[in-house]
Amino acid sequence: MTRGSTLPSHRLPHLPGRLAIPALPEQSRTSPSPNSLATFNTAPPEDARHTLLTCLHSHRWSHRLTDHRPYPDLDSLLAASDEASYDLTAGDLAEALAGESLPVLPEDTYEAAHMALNAAHAAYEARFGHVFVICPDGIAPDEVLDHVLAGIRSRLTNDPEEERVVVAEELRRLARGRLAGAFSF
Repeated sequence: MTRGSTLPSHRLPHLPGRLAIPALPEQSRTSPSPNSLATFNTAPPEDARHTLLTCLHSHRWSHRLTDHRPYPDLDSLLAASDEASYDLTAGDLAEALAGESLPVLPEDTYEAAHMALNAAHAAYEARFGHVFVICPDGIAPDEVLDHVLAGIRSRLTNDPEEERVVVAEELRRLARGRLAGAFSF
């Protein structure tokens, strides 16, 4: 581990061609099948937690959502997810951040974009000690890279407490989008 970091040293800081941008919908994490809300509501607790951990890698969050089943509809599950996300401690956030993957950029991305984002990501990790996360929901696919780079640059000016609040919100939004995707049919 790098001192003060929540990430293993093999993920810091130079990852050619790999960036901390969340998976776009077509790259989303896969959830165990079947993924209907009714199946989730009646699944054994361990299976339900496993499904939830594919959306956000926080054991506290997954236990809380599992313990409050059944959910009458997706909106109720999403509201419970939001509420549970707001209660995550610094340790819970570190656990969730450590579980975020670093997807590979499309092969046709210019080398300059790889270099700029890798440099910005390395600066972010050096400053805050964890992976950069941002939710791309609502961003056109051809604008995601610019959105991520702008986000990293603007958030580098945050103090650690401000950034912890932003990270918590981005993780909440990522979990919400992943849950919606997992239980949409």
